[in-house]
Amino acid sequence: MIEKMKVVHIVASEKNKERLLRRLCDLGLLHLSEKADCDISRTERFNDLSRLLLLLQERRAEQSAELLSDGDFEKLYSELTDALKRSERSEEKRTELTGEINRLLPWGDFSLDDLELLSQRGIALTLCRVDKKTLSALKKDENVRFFTLAPVDGMTTIAVMGEPPQGYSLNEFNLPEKSLSRLQAELDECNAEIARCSAVADNAARYLDSFRAQLLKAQNDAEYSAAGNTVTADGGLVWLKGYIPAEQIDCFKTAAAENGWAWAIDDPAPDDENVPTKVKYNRITRLMIPVFDILGTVPGYREYDISFWFLGFFTLFFAMIIGDAGYGLIFLLAAVLLTVRNKKTDDITMLLWVLSAATVVWGALTGTWFGLEGAMKIPLLRRLVIPTFANYPEYFGVAATEQQNSIMKFCFILGTVQLSLACVMNIRRKLRERDLSFIADIGWLCAIDALYFVVLYLVIGMRVNLLPIAVIVAAGFLLVVTFGGMSPDRSFGQGLKAGLGDAFTVFLNTISAFGNIMSYIRLFAVGMASLAIAQSFNDMAAGFSGALAPAGALIMIVGHALNIVMGLLSVVVHGVRLNLLEFSGQLGMEWAGTAYDPFRKRDKLKK
Repeated sequence: MIEKMKVVHIVASEKNKERLLRRLCDLGLLHLSEKADCDISRTERFNDLSRLLLLLQERRAEQSAELLSDGDFEKLYSELTDALKRSERSEEKRTELTGEINRLLPWGDFSLDDLELLSQRGIALTLCRVDKKTLSALKKDENVRFFTLAPVDGMTTIAVMGEPPQGYSLNEFNLPEKSLSRLQAELDECNAEIARCSAVADNAARYLDSFRAQLLKAQNDAEYSAAGNTVTADGGLVWLKGYIPAEQIDCFKTAAAENGWAWAIDDPAPDDENVPTKVKYNRITRLMIPVFDILGTVPGYREYDISFWFLGFFTLFFAMIIGDAGYGLIFLLAAVLLTVRNKKTDDITMLLWVLSAATVVWGALTGTWFGLEGAMKIPLLRRLVIPTFANYPEYFGVAATEQQNSIMKFCFILGTVQLSLACVMNIRRKLRERDLSFIADIGWLCAIDALYFVVLYLVIGMRVNLLPIAVIVAAGFLLVVTFGGMSPDRSFGQGLKAGLGDAFTVFLNTISAFGNIMSYIRLFAVGMASLAIAQSFNDMAAGFSGALAPAGALIMIVGHALNIVMGLLSVVVHGVRLNLLEFSGQLGMEWAGTAYDPFRKRDKLKK
């Protein structure tokens, strides 16, 4: 259920601004309607700590149980920051030195002082590499004086006395500023400095808990700063606007009376798009919290809380896509291990229990146990199967075509039921709101239920009388066009005009409704693909016997593990899609809500 929100305006004296912020932070109820940016220093502190924490986590040092005080942490933080800067400079210098050393290595170590001394005495030398043709030409040139040095990289090397001659192809060697031995000494010092800085980082990595605590503190400081910058001040007064759940208004009023705040409370305006969404979950629907957190989806304040229906359909879709009771037993084992390890059942573990149990049930009904046909030779497992759903129908005297049609028909029934449920939910809400457009949703309900038979006719080849179906679809279309533009704030004429203006869009949406029902066939297709992959790996493993049996077992384990991973990805792609697009689209949901996030001191990092 989406909790009702109230708009709250709070006014206090300017001198009590800090007291107002501290009390609201402790109260933890007010979701600020608009939040200003925090001070840049707070952002920089948080970003810097986040970066350091990521760097230190890679070192995997043995952790200290000690939680550093603020003073000790600042000292460590300063040492680490300085060490990382020195390490970065040393890394850059090491790169430069390494490049220069690699350039000089073929030439060997020589004294730059000796070359400078020769230059001072009027003997300037230019070192060059030349090919055989150029060397021969230089020997014939009486104006060029040079002598030959040891080869470098397989090329003849010469030292030209004076300026290098013009008109020759010479690969001139630029003399370094430092000798090779000096560069090597500086490189050794860089490596030593990097090692010292790394030791500082290793020591800091022992205090990851302290870094996390300081990061949380920095996050709270940043949010407090943002709230402080949001406060408007004028004429000796300060004020804030935000939202509070209706159930918590009495708590707020008590705090306001204790602190001498002036306040005004009202319902959100119909066009207020900033109202946050707070979903109140029960013991069943809260199982969907991990899924919604992963997807990052939040319904709008004026939209539906579909967590109950989402859970029910998602569970069934999960079971049909994974489709194998053997895989379900693996998930069930994982749920048991998590429960034993954590000594409690959290939302994720409980959801795993539900999904794994549903997978075992569906796999048993279709006779699928690790894709093994031999499982149907076991009487107990065979008695659990619904013959027309059996993936090995020959054991039940059912034709393969009949079995496939039965599964596809079940998928289309699921789609029709889910989309029809969306229409019923819209009708129910609009009746409460006295919104005449509920008649348009009745039209959609009629059209969707009629289109179901069109799908059966086209896909399965089921014999149906298309004339009454066409009449029902046409009637539904007319109801949608006539009443789709109605709303409580419009006259009948205005609503009719708006509906007629959307006639072509309604026509396209009717075609989309047909496609939406058809899209549920993906449950059948993905389930069959998963079975085919499992059977293929089983057949491959069966080809290894005797001494090669371990290789066959490995193929089977790796193959089924891969199949499970692909099945889980398919659940995200297909199982979630049917809820978030087809079902939610029929409901008119955009999932564009803002999660209720009150101004408060957090006890864990915000995701």
